[in-house]
Amino acid sequence: MLTSSLPRIACVAIWSILLVPASLSQTLSLRTVATGLDTPWEILWGPDGWLWVTERAGRISRIHPETGEQRLIVTLGDVYEQGESGLLGMALHPNFADSPHVFVAYTYRDGSAILERIVRLTYDGSSLGDMRILLDRIPGATIHDGCRLIVLPDRTLLVTTGDANVASRSQDVQSLNGKVLRINLDGTIPADNPIPGSPVWSLGHRNAQGLTYYDGIVYSSEHGPNNDDEINIIERGRNYGWPTVMGYCDSPDEQDFCQANNVAEPIAAWTPTIAPCGLAYYASDRIPEWRHSLLLVTLKAARLVVLTLDSTRRRVVSRREFLVNQLGRLRAVCVSPNGRVFVGTSNRDGRGTPRTGDDRIVELTVATSSVPEERSLVWFFEPEPAADHAHMHLRLPVSSSVALTLVDILGRHRSTWDFGFRADGLHRFDLDTSTVAAGMYIATLTLGSHRYSRPLIIIR
Repeated sequence: MLTSSLPRIACVAIWSILLVPASLSQTLSLRTVATGLDTPWEILWGPDGWLWVTERAGRISRIHPETGEQRLIVTLGDVYEQGESGLLGMALHPNFADSPHVFVAYTYRDGSAILERIVRLTYDGSSLGDMRILLDRIPGATIHDGCRLIVLPDRTLLVTTGDANVASRSQDVQSLNGKVLRINLDGTIPADNPIPGSPVWSLGHRNAQGLTYYDGIVYSSEHGPNNDDEINIIERGRNYGWPTVMGYCDSPDEQDFCQANNVAEPIAAWTPTIAPCGLAYYASDRIPEWRHSLLLVTLKAARLVVLTLDSTRRRVVSRREFLVNQLGRLRAVCVSPNGRVFVGTSNRDGRGTPRTGDDRIVELTVATSSVPEERSLVWFFEPEPAADHAHMHLRLPVSSSVALTLVDILGRHRSTWDFGFRADGLHRFDLDTSTVAAGMYIATLTLGSHRYSRPLIIIR
């Protein structure tokens, strides 16, 4: 029997939790910026104060963030769009005034083969042209094509590629698939890449579709198979394990491979999967509660996840979720230099359910308000002896939607129960705890827009 001052669920006792409301809560307000788009893949804040947007069918547009005015600046005629392929990631030259270059990734057909290329376009003030191919003939497919781009302060370009549905390519250093690639802005290979003459910067990736950078650290989001979606820190020459390792190095075979191949473990992982996509680092004071967090948008789970980092910025210490099923599938997130946040939906990508006006770009604003003290709660767990089952008893002062989330302190295991809308009063909720391992958790109770958290020990 564990002894602790922390509340716990045990198979032999009933433990109660007195939840004291947090002093602040956050409510998101949404403002639609633009509608009528078709699978916007990348959204960037341009040097002109407009949003620069790629759509998967081959269009690149500038969209005014206040009026929603859309100006088409190029349509790439050789883009091949099927399944997950098409016009994908985009990056702008950091010194755009002197070098008005735009870097994009897209798939095309060569006979029956689907291939991917990275190109550089030049902006003349009204349109994009003068295409130059920087990297070509990367094997593509209708799934697992990547492909995000970012320009680093050293003026090199990072490119994520998927395994193009051939998992073994990810560990093959001769293949450009399943990698993070690094090239100079003219397409040449940097002299300090880990493999001389090769653009390969890291390997062992399945399908990374999010990429962001802040103060010396590169972060990526990556799709797992049916388990272990990941957030990774990308480092020179590191192996990220796929297909032998999924998520953490936590099985004997994975541990052996990790030790032999310099494998980097993720800083966060999800099972069940959420289909993580666009990723941005939030460094602004505009939303103080989000400062030094990663903003992640998801497709399958259809939400915005705010991942707060510790002082080293190499460890996730908390997760908060917003927009749950409000806008549908979310693929792109953009943070402006002054901290404004924009997200793009992906409901017309063949896997979503389009809504009126889709696809759209929406700006998020956060209103912070005090939580009334009278919303103190008493929360009881009643386990069933010798069973993987428990009951939660809740005294609810107000009518509200109710959800419970358990996340272990390492962020590796997560369980969520959504109890829907409840009128005020006493309630008893059934919890299937068969998949919840023993350990220390943070229990978060969500009542409408308000959240309450408390440590919890689960023993068996």
